[in-house]
Amino acid sequence: MTIIHTPVLIVGGGPAGLTTATALARYGVGHVLVNKYEGTAHTPRAHIVNQRTVEIMRHLGCEDDLLAVATPQDMMRHNLWVTSLAGREVARLDAWGTGADRRDDYAASSPSPMVNCPQTVFEPMLLRAAKRSGADVRFGHEFIGYEHDGDEFVSTVRVRRTGEQLMIRSRHVVGADGARSSVMERTGLAVEGRAAISHAVNIWFRADLSQYLAHRPGVLTWFIPTEDSEKFQLLTLICHKPFSEFVLVLRYDPVADDISSWSVDDIRPSIEAAVGASVPDLELLGVAGWQVNGLVAPRYSADGVHCMGDAVHRHPPTNGLGLNMSVADGYNLAWKLALVEKGLAGTGLLDTYSSERQPVGATGVARALQSAKEAARFGRDEANDAGLTESLRIANYQFNAHGVELGYCYDVGAVVHDAAPYASAPRDAVLHHHATTRPGARLAHAWLEREGEPVSSLDLVDGLAFSLLTGTDDAAWVDAADAVSRALGIDLLVHRIGVGGIADPNGDWIRVREVDESGCVLVRPDRHVGWRSLSSNDNSRDALLRAMRSILAR
Repeated sequence: MTIIHTPVLIVGGGPAGLTTATALARYGVGHVLVNKYEGTAHTPRAHIVNQRTVEIMRHLGCEDDLLAVATPQDMMRHNLWVTSLAGREVARLDAWGTGADRRDDYAASSPSPMVNCPQTVFEPMLLRAAKRSGADVRFGHEFIGYEHDGDEFVSTVRVRRTGEQLMIRSRHVVGADGARSSVMERTGLAVEGRAAISHAVNIWFRADLSQYLAHRPGVLTWFIPTEDSEKFQLLTLICHKPFSEFVLVLRYDPVADDISSWSVDDIRPSIEAAVGASVPDLELLGVAGWQVNGLVAPRYSADGVHCMGDAVHRHPPTNGLGLNMSVADGYNLAWKLALVEKGLAGTGLLDTYSSERQPVGATGVARALQSAKEAARFGRDEANDAGLTESLRIANYQFNAHGVELGYCYDVGAVVHDAAPYASAPRDAVLHHHATTRPGARLAHAWLEREGEPVSSLDLVDGLAFSLLTGTDDAAWVDAADAVSRALGIDLLVHRIGVGGIADPNGDWIRVREVDESGCVLVRPDRHVGWRSLSSNDNSRDALLRAMRSILAR
């Protein structure tokens, strides 16, 4: 049996696993990713890619690759509620931050846009980026199980094409192997909540529907129940490639309906009912059944094994959070694994993966379930214009939930909190992202200027280095950062923002920094704030050293 030694074994090659592998490769940490199947996603599945995920791709060096293959944000604009595409349009909502009342919010909050990119496109893009970064990715390799040997995991992996078995010895195991996770089962972790709340089937097809959608481009079309649509159980039409590639979502009964044999002739009546007209040159690309779940694991880690993605959180597609939460899981864990492996952090840092990400997963599942309930009522309660207006207002909590997408904070984990209470968000925390530098939050974005070139505050962090953002009164912090960097052996970069440093030409940073000119903001490698000092400190070195030791579990 071939024996492979590696610091990290990643099981699963979806968005979570590929993000983890890409990040570890860029951090210079050895790993092996194994994936049971020979290729990436064979059906579109998740597709909404929010700003935080595009930012993470930016930090992994593949934002341009994603933008090149994805549907841009302005083409995601119109959410439609119709009796059919050719029939009556009941309502329309500007979605995903494209409306006049939300466009500035989204643009001011991030250097990156939202996009639409189905997993059939997103995963190959990320796989190419992983390999370009030097990731060791092995598809067609099935994880069988692991045993403990002292401080190591000894995992058995089978090469499916040949039947050959490999033994992989690693110090860490990452379970990113989806809803039927073998790693979760072996570890003893479990999800809680409601499974199989309802069932649906995705019909993936090609057809030219530009005459119905080109004048009102968007990603999602919802069908208001009529006698005809109830007959065909129409739910949603998802536009993956304007305006030729789609997924039609139907209700179905997994016991009574044998979808495995469906052909073009079988699916044509449903598609033509959704369109409200005949559809020439219809091409069937695939049929896949799925179930709506509301499940989340109380813990993401156990016994040195860390699970992520669909293995630990499963929820309705409402709010489009699944892929995004999975990517963020991998990005959160990767820098922690890297610092522990390099001897720069204590193993206690790995405990913060679950304490930080699990509450985000639980909140996301709850939000998606709430949105699913609200979506189910749309079209049934609107007896007048006032009812329709109220339904559209509520729909914003699914389609313009900027605070949920971008504003999550880590309250317990690798953060050191302020003694003073944090200011409450000035607007609805679900609908609106509140830019902040409070510990645990993603660093507030501000456009700055370095050597005449625009740069986001988020771009001031690089690799595994921590960054200390200061004002012009920074002499004490510069000396403190140098002393702490030498004491801990870790890269700690100081960025002076203001006169004589990185320019803040429009005052964007001053508006969001929430610290005095003499204060500072300590940013972790994942661009979340680890600690801050609201003003100058009598003993800057000791304060910074205490914060860094706490964050690094040293």
